[in-house]
Amino acid sequence: FLFAFGASMDYKETPATTTTTTMKIDAAKNRYPYCVVWTPLPLISWLLPFIGHVGIATSEGVIYDFAGPYYISVDNMAFGKPTKYWQLNPSKVASATSSFDAAVLSGSEEYRGHMHNLICDNCHSHVAQCLNDMCYDGKKNWTMFSIAFYLTLHSKYVSVGRFLYTYVPFLIILVAAVCIALYAK
Repeated sequence: FLFAFGASMDYKETPATTTTTTMKIDAAKNRYPYCVVWTPLPLISWLLPFIGHVGIATSEGVIYDFAGPYYISVDNMAFGKPTKYWQLNPSKVASATSSFDAAVLSGSEEYRGHMHNLICDNCHSHVAQCLNDMCYDGKKNWTMFSIAFYLTLHSKYVSVGRFLYTYVPFLIILVAAVCIALYAK
């Protein structure tokens, strides 16, 4: 499951609606409907490849990410195109007062008023706020740690190329460190 590659699924919205929303991922157009998306952070992810930048996409696949102090980037992730995604099930939006898209917009509006902090109040916190606003999966206690955990368990890589984009820098550094260590002996 950690190295699964892109697949698409079709869900019907809740029985109260009559429309069908596509869940098809379109990486070429950078569209990830109902997804939490992840991309590596330069330098940091090269050393710790499990640490990265996240955003959340609307039902149309438009990505919102907390890109810096008082700034939400729309449809242009701060550190490049997503390399992996966790597709959410819109039928798990439990909030009667908020649709999926409304929760993404309200969480993003809230975070337009936040100072970005790499450790405490960051892009993971923004996504958690959006999931809490929609009461996703019946929960209102999403945190940056639960976002990271669920991404690790449920995400799929967009492609083999994006998988390599994530891990090749780490492997180069690792091999270089091992070679230096062996040479130093």
